[in-house]
Order: sequence, then structure tokens, then C-alpha cells
Amino acid sequence: MILSRKLVNTFIFFIAFVIFQHNSTAAEFVGSKQCQSCHQQEFKAWQGSHHDMAMKHAGEKSVLGDFNNFSFKNAGEINKFFKKGQQFWVNIVGPDGKFHDYQIKYTFGFEPLQQYMVEFDDGRIQLIPFAWDSRSQQDGGQRWFNLYPEYTKNHQDFFWTNTGQNWNYMCADCHSTNVQKNFDVKTNSYKTTYSEINVGCEACHGPASKHIDWTKDKKVKNFGFSRNLSKQVNKWVVKDGFDTLKPESIHTTQQNLVCAQCHSRRTQISGNSHIDGNEFGERYLLSLITNDNYYPDGQIYDEDFVYGSFLQSKMQENGVVCSNCHDPHTAQLTMPEEVVCLQCHQPQVYAQKSHHQHQEDSTGAQCVNCHMPETTYMGVDDRRDHGWHKPNPGMAQQFGTPDTCLSCHKDKDSQWSGEFVNQWFDKNTATDEEPFAPIFAIADGGYQNMASQLSKIAQSQQYADIIRASALVRMANIPDTNTLIAIARNVKHPDSNVRRGAIDGAVNINPAEKWRILSPLLTDKVLSVRSEAAMALVSLWSKLTAEQQQALKAPLADYMAIQDFNADRGYAHTNKAIVFGYQNKIELANKAYQQSMRIEPYFSPGYVNMAELYRRQGQNLEAINTLLLGSKANPSDSSIPYSLGLAFIRSKEIQLAQQSLLTAATLAASNANYYYVYALSLRGDKDKAAEQAMAKAYKISRSPQHLYALCEMQINNRSFQAKSCLQALEKIAPASAVNTLKIQLKEQQ
Repeated sequence: MILSRKLVNTFIFFIAFVIFQHNSTAAEFVGSKQCQSCHQQEFKAWQGSHHDMAMKHAGEKSVLGDFNNFSFKNAGEINKFFKKGQQFWVNIVGPDGKFHDYQIKYTFGFEPLQQYMVEFDDGRIQLIPFAWDSRSQQDGGQRWFNLYPEYTKNHQDFFWTNTGQNWNYMCADCHSTNVQKNFDVKTNSYKTTYSEINVGCEACHGPASKHIDWTKDKKVKNFGFSRNLSKQVNKWVVKDGFDTLKPESIHTTQQNLVCAQCHSRRTQISGNSHIDGNEFGERYLLSLITNDNYYPDGQIYDEDFVYGSFLQSKMQENGVVCSNCHDPHTAQLTMPEEVVCLQCHQPQVYAQKSHHQHQEDSTGAQCVNCHMPETTYMGVDDRRDHGWHKPNPGMAQQFGTPDTCLSCHKDKDSQWSGEFVNQWFDKNTATDEEPFAPIFAIADGGYQNMASQLSKIAQSQQYADIIRASALVRMANIPDTNTLIAIARNVKHPDSNVRRGAIDGAVNINPAEKWRILSPLLTDKVLSVRSEAAMALVSLWSKLTAEQQQALKAPLADYMAIQDFNADRGYAHTNKAIVFGYQNKIELANKAYQQSMRIEPYFSPGYVNMAELYRRQGQNLEAINTLLLGSKANPSDSSIPYSLGLAFIRSKEIQLAQQSLLTAATLAASNANYYYVYALSLRGDKDKAAEQAMAKAYKISRSPQHLYALCEMQINNRSFQAKSCLQALEKIAPASAVNTLKIQLKEQQ
């Protein structure tokens, strides 16, 4: 049969279209069992690993805890663990304060502890407060224990039915494969899905359908995968002047990025792939080195999950990736712990008493015990710091950072260990190895004269990028010429974390400079950067030109999309409300705050910020009523009674203001500013009590401002302590300020 040219062309087009569609379709998840036949060794290594056991359906093989009608007494109450046929159940306190039976549907992890989860009708999966210590009895295990004994009230974030223990938001992205959260804000419910319940092969390698195609047709590129998980250094070599092997060359791969998606302290901001664009900030917002999570020298304080520590290290700088030490399938070290560092650190130098100063084969002779100290989380889970810091007892003495020596020598102190370190090593080496640490510590203490030092760190290439970013963040409260220059230079830095740090540091600079410096970031290629820049600049909305507002719209839409992605949290709706408030969209702001309260009733910033919106509109009564609702929803939060106290001052209800401010100060006993404002509210009414409150503010802060206020009060009250107060003030405050008070005191005499 002879075909017409038109029909032939149509046929050719159809075939080309089919081929194009086949080649251009996204790879699909096929499941780990599809990998087993070709990758038997890797599959066997993965089975029983932490990745394999990350989450399982509750069953006889997966549940390790004692559910044989076991009664566990906690805080004077009996909790029960039992079975109904093949099902596992608990009888524990629910959000109504009463005991109920809950079915355990899933297990979480397996060693050194195992957690258990309950699934609710609205799709929420929640971790119960009790965990099973799966260590041996000899090590103190084989017991039930309360993971969070301090979070026993139903308004607390980490109460077991609240968001702090919610799998869908907090845990799913890391403990299961190809998770789609699927939160419905209208019904406040989830329909979360995943390809595999645990961390399967494709969680790291990516969807494998095209890899399977490659096994049938070797013309498929890159084995059918879009990511490169190889090591970054193919050959380590000896170089003159170095006792550590150096990379012959570094070719960047995506291995660390893949591991970091779970092994990091971060917030997920989108469902985008951070692997395809080689940008962590496309999917996650990494926590920087701030005092919430780290000590000022960069050692871990709260759980950081390794990546933030690793980014500080010389290992990261020299091309080390996770698989240089860890087998990615077993999740165990590739060699014994005592020799893993000696892959690069030449043993003739480092595995010698002249270096570690301890007896051979002792715990003190092992590299990891000095340079990777352990911190215990979740009661029994010891995790090593991956920053590889040098032990520094002097820093511990000055700024309260962990003294690694005392991990073993628990009966000693840092003065003792410092004397030995100074004997063993050059004193300058011991004290100056983390030169950013004193600056961070002093800045975190509230001292305002650290601008030049922070600026130097932010602009120096001797520091890791995450340290430079963290120095920029600390500039937020000390804007001056030095910090302005540092911020302006770092908005052009190639590392997205540094650019983010510059945004945070610019929060308090004047509006014109703020727009000039940050507006170029509105078109940044990385989602986290351009969206954070938009949020930083939207506060200027009413002062912007029409052209500037237009430039802000697209990145601001990105920021709002991030909030929609996390619509299952109160903070997301509060963030949206703040944006609407800046844009004078008051009705939309009110609706967003109401959503925050509906989604997360105990989220206190929602009430505080809504009250502030009312204040700006001159509606003080509505602000008070909002804060009263917040006090009922979360009676433990200090920010609500503090804001309520200010609202009562505005309405001239002084006694109510004093009561609220005292409540705030009592709840936040280490907050000097609360005591300061409380003292001011007492002035002229209860002068002696005002002095006592101000003295407490100064005792907490050691701030010249607070001591000045105390001296002024004592002078006005004709207190006999005024003279000694001024003598103390002379040591820390400018002479001009002290002289003013001296004149006041002299005039009274």
C-alpha cells in the first residue's frame, strides 16, 4: 500500500511525539524491592539498618517494646501498654486530660530507642510521649521512659497530640520515601501519602523507573538517574608541609546535599527538588549557628542533625563526603571508630602520644573522643559533633562552651584541664583556634560594640561560609557603617546561606539603604533567598513606589506560597497576616490570624501579633480581648501577659498592667527586659518594689542601661544605696551619663 506524503509526515510526527513523551516524562518511584535482584549486596546491607527501620507498620516483627499488659507509672499516674489480638494499644492521657485507649499503628526507629505512633481520623499521626529504651539491660535499657516529661500540659507544643509531635509535619519527610503531606487547611486534616513507609533506596538515589529503563536500553543517560552520589575526591595525596592527606582535585557531587535533606536542622519550605539545582535553599531553610542550637564556638547545643556542624569543618572544605566514613546502606562506619580519622590524618603524627597526650589504646587516645564529643538527646541517644573542633578549656571557662576534656574527667573542672592543655600545646594554638567564638559569645550577650569584629568575620575567607552567615545574622541589632558595608558585600556572595545571613542582618538598617542593598536579591535564583528578601522588604510597602511594589510582588508570592506549604502550622498564617498588615489589607490580616488560632490554638505569636495589629488601628480594647483569649489558650507563655501589660498601660489600668507584667517576668525569669518594664510600671506607685524589680533586671542582664535606671530610681527615692549604685555605674557607663546622676544626687543633699 502506498501512503500519502501527508499521512507519512503525520505518522513520523506521532512517533517522534511518543518518543519525546517517553524521554521527557518524569521518573517514577518503583519501590526498593525492584532493586533487590540486581543489587543484592546493597539490599542486604540496607535491611535492618536505621534507614530500613526508620518507620514500620506496628507488628510482631517491628515492635520492640513490652506490650504484655505492662503498667508504667509516670508522674504518679499509671499508663498501660497492652495487646488486642495482633494489635498494640496504649492507655494514656489525651488532650482532654482523661485516659483513653489508643491503637499503635506505626513504629519509629529501633535503636537506641523506639517510638510509637497513633493515627487519628483527621489523618494526623502523632508520637506518644513514651519510648522504649531498646538498649540492653546491662546498659540501662529494656524499659519504658517519658521522652518529654516537662511537656505534660495540653497547651504545650510538645504535648503528644500537638504539632511538636506530629509526624506529618515534623517527621515524615525524613522517615519515609517520596512523602506528599497533603494538608487541607479548610478541614484542618491530612491525606499524607508516601511511596515507601521507610527510607528506601529511592529516598537517596531518586525515582528509579528510568534506571530500570536503562537496564533494558543502555542508551539512557547517567544510568537513568539525575543525581550524582559519588565521592568528591578520587585520590588523596601527600603534600609537602602537611601531615594530613590532601585532595588531588575536588569534583563537586550531590552526595552531601542528599544526606543533608534529613541530617540537618532545617525547615521544609517547598516540595521542589534541591538536588536538581544543587541548592539546599530551594527546598529547605537551614538553621544557622545561633545560640538557639549551637554554643558560640559552633559546638552543638540543641539537636542539629550533623549538617550544620559539618559545614563548619575543614573536612567539608577539603571535599570529604559522608561515605568517606559511613556506609550509606548500613548507615554504619566503614571501619572501626578508632582508625576512621587515620584515613587522612597520618598515624605517624596523629596516632602518637605526642599528639593526643594519653596512654595508647585508651579512650583519650581516640580522635573522636576529643574532636567529636557526644551529646545525649532523647534521654539515651548519644550523637557526635561533626564540626571537629579542638578542645578548648579556656573558652569553656570564659563563655560556658562544652569542655571536651570533662566528658571523661567528670570530677574535674576547666581550670584543671586548661592547665594541662597549656602545658602540652602552644598557648596561642589552644586559645585562638576558634577566633570567632569570643565575638559570637559577646554579641549574644547583648553587647553593642561588636560591629567591627562581626564585620571582619563576615568578610574574611578564613571562616566557613556558615560562620560568615551567622556573623551577619548577629548584626541585626547593631547597625552601623561597618555592618552596612559587610551586609552590602555579602548579598553578592556565591553561597546562599551567606546571602540569607545578610538579609537577617539588614533588618534594622534605614529604609532607603535597606531597599538599595536587598532589592537585587528579589530575583535571586534560590527560593529561600528571594522569599526572605521579600519578607524583609515588605515592611517598607507603604513607602515604596509603584515600581518598587511591582518588583516585590513575584518574590512575595513565593514567600506566601511557602506559608501555604506549611499551612498546618500557626506560624505560617501569622506570617501571612503580618504581610497583609504591612500592605494595609486589614480584613485579610484578621482572617489569617483567625486561621492561625484555629490551626494551632496555643500558638502565642498569633495572639500577640493580632493584638499589635489592633493597636496600630487604635483598637486597644480589641487588643486586650485578643490577648486575654491567648492567655487562656496558652497560660505558660510569657509574651502574652507582657503584651497584655502594655495594653493595660495604654488603657491606664495600671494595677492590671502591673499584675500582667509580673506574670510575664515570673514566667520568663531570665528575661531582664520584662523585669525592667515591670519596674517602670511600679514607679511612683510602689517605689520600693520598683527598685527591687529593676535590681533584678540588672542582675540578669548586667546592662549599663538597667543599672542607670536603678541608680536614677534610688536617687529619686532618696535611697541610702544610691551612692554605692553610682560607684558601680562609674565602672561601666560613660562619665557624662554618670555625672548627670551625680548632679541630681548632690542637689538632694
